Amino acid sequence: MTTIDSDAHVIETDQTWSYMGGDDLKYQPVTMAPAEERGRPMWLIDGTLKARPDASERGSETSATSREMRDIDERLGHMDRLGVDIQVLYPTIYTRQIATTPAADTALGRSWNRWLADIWSRGKGRLRWVAVPPLLELEKAAKEMEFAREHGACGIVMRGFEGDRHLPDPYFHPLYEVAQDLDLPICVHAGNANRAVANFLGNGNDGGSLLVSKTPVMASFHDLIMAGTPEKFPKLRFGFIEASSQWVPYILHDLVRRIAHRQGNHLQGRMRNDFLRENRLYVACQTDDDLPYVLKYTGEDNLVMGSDYGHADTTAELQALSSLRETAEVDGTVVNKILDDNARALYGL
Repeated sequence: MTTIDSDAHVIETDQTWSYMGGDDLKYQPVTMAPAEERGRPMWLIDGTLKARPDASERGSETSATSREMRDIDERLGHMDRLGVDIQVLYPTIYTRQIATTPAADTALGRSWNRWLADIWSRGKGRLRWVAVPPLLELEKAAKEMEFAREHGACGIVMRGFEGDRHLPDPYFHPLYEVAQDLDLPICVHAGNANRAVANFLGNGNDGGSLLVSKTPVMASFHDLIMAGTPEKFPKLRFGFIEASSQWVPYILHDLVRRIAHRQGNHLQGRMRNDFLRENRLYVACQTDDDLPYVLKYTGEDNLVMGSDYGHADTTAELQALSSLRETAEVDGTVVNKILDDNARALYGL
């Protein structure tokens, strides 16, 4: 069986923005020397100082050259040692909004996508990736996502809160049409693109990771169902990444009550366990999730798993995929689905 890491990361460097040319060059991030109050180099992006992702802070289990994709062969060799055949690569810097000027946002995303396209071209088919869409200039989405699809992208990344919009907002419908036409899933990754909300929720909470980054993933799942978005785009798949899967039973329970109340019906037990499959919803689980319990609600066909490779936070578990095969309290057939079949289905691999 193939083993697919459904959530691995790259750490951005100056190389990330070296693909900018022409008019885009005016938006290229500028490296600012460390100042005493900052303690490490920053990027000046769209008029705002932003901390550069620091590869040296990402733990000792992976090398900086691998995390920053400076040595593709080293990355592939490490994947071999981990027993991973394919990684799906997500950004690090884009867990937050990095630009508010539409042209700057588009230019930065365009360079990020070309960096990943270059990585894919040298990755022997094993390094797939999710594309950064031009969310502030959606009229440019079709061309940009077509390029991404032709150069190894297997998804489109979004955050649960995008600026002042929730994901069911009709503003995003043109992007969902493009994604559906290109067979690219919308991958809602832990993060938050509403700066005011992130600043408020993260204040005094050690970065507020749960409230700032994880809650928007859960909220977007709930919002998309309540808005009927999967029904409006009947071929579009959605992934909910890096927030574990323990929340799914609660969210489905709440949806049952709200939908029943809206329809004026009496409650009829819990949401059936084929609901995710019928609505093309996929959730990334973790090894410490209570999988036998979660599977009662998700079914066997809609869980995937990632290692969060390249990071060193609470969701990072480099050996997660091999650990699942060795210690999971579920049938081996289900494990194979999580690590292979379901990931292929989500990402169209």
